[in-house]
Amino acid sequence: MKVTIVYDNTAYKEGLEADWGFSCLVEVENTPRILFDTGTKGTVLLSNMEKLNIESASIDEIFISHKHYDHIGGLSEFLKVNKEVTVYVPPSLGKIHGAKEVIIVDKPLRIHENIFSTGEIDGIEQSMAIKTNKGIVLIVGCSHPEMSNILNAASEFGVLYAIIGGVHGFNKYELFKDMKLICTTHCTQHKEEIKSYYPDEYIEGGVGKIIEI
Repeated sequence: MKVTIVYDNTAYKEGLEADWGFSCLVEVENTPRILFDTGTKGTVLLSNMEKLNIESASIDEIFISHKHYDHIGGLSEFLKVNKEVTVYVPPSLGKIHGAKEVIIVDKPLRIHENIFSTGEIDGIEQSMAIKTNKGIVLIVGCSHPEMSNILNAASEFGVLYAIIGGVHGFNKYELFKDMKLICTTHCTQHKEEIKSYYPDEYIEGGVGKIIEI
């Protein structure tokens, strides 16, 4: 599988635009391409995608973690250029217009053979769990729910291997002790502390970063 960060607070590659928000492209063999969240501004999202040679028409599905503008702000602009997508949203988000199909995810859901939603946790946010031969790769938006609740929900699909995304004010660092790959992005408040606890497992994010597992 491959994860390409297309929206983040920092740019990993020169020429890409950093902005407050998060989005990444998830590619798993023999599975539709999924855009996880859409950042804040559609113009930035689409521009970064173009520079990364990701055609909007190649996106089959969109997975929205939660309703905050920095994760859903780019959706309306995206749907202007590609309406033929299925959008997975948590119940707290409300109505989405302009997509081919909208699926409300209120409980754990198998989206594809090896891709799952944790369902909306604590009435706030859903995360994505991807089953690989190394274990579960967990992709998170902001991690507003208790991290222990997110990890427990994702572990229902297998042994956790990696976490990618924003972890907000998370500081119970021992919860990541079994992770083999940690890439914290966007709204993470204690990035340096996490990096110091897990120097061998930690990798930098940023727009243009590609993580292959």
